[in-house]
Amino acid sequence: MKVDLDKWYRPEVDKEEFRKLCEKSDWAGFKHVSIYFSVLIFFGYLAYATWGTWWSLLFFIIYGNIYACSDSIWHETGHKTAFKSKFWNNIFYQISSYMDNFEPVRWRWSHFKHHGFTAYDDPHDFEIAIRKPTDLFLFFSYFIPFAPMLTFHKTLQFETIKHAIGITTPVMEQCIPEKERSKCRNSARIHVGIWLVVILISIFYQTWLPILYLVLPGFYGKTLVASFGLTQHTGLQENIKDHRYSTRTVYLNPVFSFLYWHMEYHIEHHMFPTVPSYNLPKLHNLIKDQMPPAKNGLWGAYKEIIPAIFKQARNPNYKIELSVPN
Repeated sequence: MKVDLDKWYRPEVDKEEFRKLCEKSDWAGFKHVSIYFSVLIFFGYLAYATWGTWWSLLFFIIYGNIYACSDSIWHETGHKTAFKSKFWNNIFYQISSYMDNFEPVRWRWSHFKHHGFTAYDDPHDFEIAIRKPTDLFLFFSYFIPFAPMLTFHKTLQFETIKHAIGITTPVMEQCIPEKERSKCRNSARIHVGIWLVVILISIFYQTWLPILYLVLPGFYGKTLVASFGLTQHTGLQENIKDHRYSTRTVYLNPVFSFLYWHMEYHIEHHMFPTVPSYNLPKLHNLIKDQMPPAKNGLWGAYKEIIPAIFKQARNPNYKIELSVPN
């Protein structure tokens, strides 16, 4: 096993090429969100037009999974790399934070810590959902529509409710500066308030549609985004300052890559978080000879992940062995 380092490992990369890769683009950001929301509205319309038939169930599942991929917009705007404009990064960060059930203040601070202490136990990285010893039921529940309701006490929605009523959670205590906690509680109250308004509208008009469109996608539409997100760190090393051991890069098809906004190049993103995601494929090509081999598709990643989590459930010290260039 590679020993810990005083500083995070950085690969060699041409400085001039890297400077170009760090350039942001409003055009790239608007192109992505325009296509994303157009497709989301299209399938949302099909779900409405076929309401009362089995086709509507299919279209709502598609709608919910696309809706949950707002996670990618939240992530990129949180890094302020989706757009060149600070204004548009902030606007879409707030929109996607609601869609993704990510209270924006909490997640800005916890994500900052996630990059500073990726896959660390002390200080704790709160953004890696599956920690050893692996909770197998929790792991597989991420892929099943409405299954998170069985573990509601572990959901982001429940955490938001706790923040809204003034409870100081461990993630708030360890990630958010005390002077920022009131902002976290207030934004959590806004999210809960929106949920309540949508629910009241549904009750008043005696229809499930507002709830299905704006509240429940986080419960029935997480299959695809969970499939993406759990490839990032699951089963890999912890407490090591070398992202090649704690993070995974995966090759995805163009549709999945678009929905994930190229975050499948996750080692590269953790090493160089200032590079916009639309430039990560180019960055990958520059440094891939210094990286472990990327997994070929979701199937290639889960052929490694699923056996690993079963082994970790029996032996919490088990770690996936990697081939990493010296």
